[in-house]
Amino acid sequence: MKENPARPAALPVAPTRGRLRPLGLDEVRITGGFWARRRHTNETVTLGHCRDWMERVGWTGNFRAAAEGRIQRDRRGREFADSELYKLLEAIAWQTGTGTGTDSGTTPDAETAALTELLAAAQEPDGYLNTAFGRPGQRPRHSDLAWGHELYCAGHLIQAGVAQARTRGEGELTKIARRAADHVCATFGPGGIEGVCGHPQIETALVELARLTGEGRYLDQAALFVDRRGHGTLPDGELGRAYHQDDLPVREATVLRGHAVRALYLAAGAVDVAVETGDDALLAAVVRQWEATVARRTYLTGGMGSHHRDEAFGDDFVLPPDRAYSETCAGVASVMLSWRLLLATGEPRYADLAERTLFNVVATSPAEDGRSFFYANTLHRRHRGAAPATDTVSPRAESSLRAPWFAVSCCPTNVARTLAQLPAHLATADDQGVQLHQYADAEIATTLTGGHRVALRVRTDYPSGGTVTVRVDRSPDHPWTLTLRVPAWTAHATTWLTDPDGRRRTVAPGTAGTTRAFRPGDEIRLELPVRARWIRADPRVDAVRGTVAVQRGPLVYCAESVDLPEGHEVDAVRVDPAAEPEDGPDGPDGAGGTVVVAGEVAAHDARHGESWPYRPLDAPARPRAADRAGIVLVPYHSWANRGPSTMRVWLPTVEPDRLAPPT
Repeated sequence: MKENPARPAALPVAPTRGRLRPLGLDEVRITGGFWARRRHTNETVTLGHCRDWMERVGWTGNFRAAAEGRIQRDRRGREFADSELYKLLEAIAWQTGTGTGTDSGTTPDAETAALTELLAAAQEPDGYLNTAFGRPGQRPRHSDLAWGHELYCAGHLIQAGVAQARTRGEGELTKIARRAADHVCATFGPGGIEGVCGHPQIETALVELARLTGEGRYLDQAALFVDRRGHGTLPDGELGRAYHQDDLPVREATVLRGHAVRALYLAAGAVDVAVETGDDALLAAVVRQWEATVARRTYLTGGMGSHHRDEAFGDDFVLPPDRAYSETCAGVASVMLSWRLLLATGEPRYADLAERTLFNVVATSPAEDGRSFFYANTLHRRHRGAAPATDTVSPRAESSLRAPWFAVSCCPTNVARTLAQLPAHLATADDQGVQLHQYADAEIATTLTGGHRVALRVRTDYPSGGTVTVRVDRSPDHPWTLTLRVPAWTAHATTWLTDPDGRRRTVAPGTAGTTRAFRPGDEIRLELPVRARWIRADPRVDAVRGTVAVQRGPLVYCAESVDLPEGHEVDAVRVDPAAEPEDGPDGPDGAGGTVVVAGEVAAHDARHGESWPYRPLDAPARPRAADRAGIVLVPYHSWANRGPSTMRVWLPTVEPDRLAPPT
């Protein structure tokens, strides 16, 4: 792997080695379109929403109570509640570190300073900071590594400190984070506690702190945690050792398993350690696990995790749509892992999965107004459910509508910090030039090897349309390469790339590069075949046999009951894949458009009077009333924004002898 030069300040992930060099938030700015709208809502609404709810439910007050000696009586929330304040601080840093303001009436610096003051007052002299353990009347420190989340919380604190240092310079929050990291190294280093946290996260944080400070002990500790995993250091509980990834060493595992968020966070940390230590065998082990997981344990949306009971991966090809857990945080963690693998290897398949997950999991969780969220992301909702109360905490995964806050509210702040740092996922550089991986209206300005400045302007209607135009505003006078990702979903269709001289050529999925001495004003145009198409699943995915789905560009679509005749639910829909899907009018959120497919909708009472739901294959189908219809599908990320509804992504097909004639 090549070593990367000194990095710009505002960089969420800053490997010192790797195939590609990431660009920071001070080098890439999203200026319009799908992601700009969501980042604006994140900044002006969601950050304040999260802060207000944490104050309301007492999680912020835990730090006051700890400092004032009343924590035993007054602590609120689960053992990991501290981490939500840390993730909020990280999100504020990335979102506003190169910009200005929130809607709170205070500056980001003032808000961060006020919250940091709470943390400083609660931190112990030796650097330990946690409101759930270690004080009079509480359990001792590190007495419950399996479930206590102490190191997990410390990891998010460290990430917040790194974010402050890279956006505002090292301030008090960074100092608090470093003291906490020093405590971790002193407690769990050689000669200390030979254990691991039940929930990985500390690994990525320690590596990033090592990258920030140049202190090797943080990297050494992260590597120690990765290598300790899988040797049975945690108790074997009712969910099994695989739940904590403590059943097999990371280097020996062949697929991601157990709790999905834990597994993905651990894999991301292992990649960080592998890159910084030059451990190609460790990197290869994670690549092997990623490949198997994507091939056999990932939903069409990019979601991961099919078990509700343990929030875990299922066995190979066990991907039931109506029981999809597909936790939002698992989507965030998947993007984290894909990004690190992309930087390490340069392979576009990692950006392909990140794109799918961003549009269909991360973008699905928050409501349009940024004030409520999905915790889990089912692919089939059978019952409309009831709208959750707007002023109370909701249980996880219980409603068909998004909820404003959960008793376990890890997802809102995780979405917030992901959207905040999203510009850094758009582009990279290497010795040959610049690579574009995700498409949005953007302005990019960076320095190539040799100190040569490049400035690009990206304009696109993606994902609604497939035209991406890249204008060169500044360029050195010698040749360099501009590379654009051609998404994997373009297979079996034609993608065009037009160079500044007007020459048009077809390009295949993967990457397409243009090498020349660009001049200011030169344009590269990529024309992606964004059209709706039917998707079928591998026949080994038993749960969706006899069904099809629709994807348009990177967006997965779904049927929602609000678009059906009154009184009908989505389980009455049957579609005809012999007819090509057609583009419909604008979607409910104005992004992605609708798709209209041919099919039929059974009358709402079609099942009444049936006494047995099974019949011999050669028996005639029972007659049922049905109307041939043009069925409207909407982007999956937009569902449940129009009130309680039923929904499904995988749609049963009509039986050939049952298709009703047009009326």
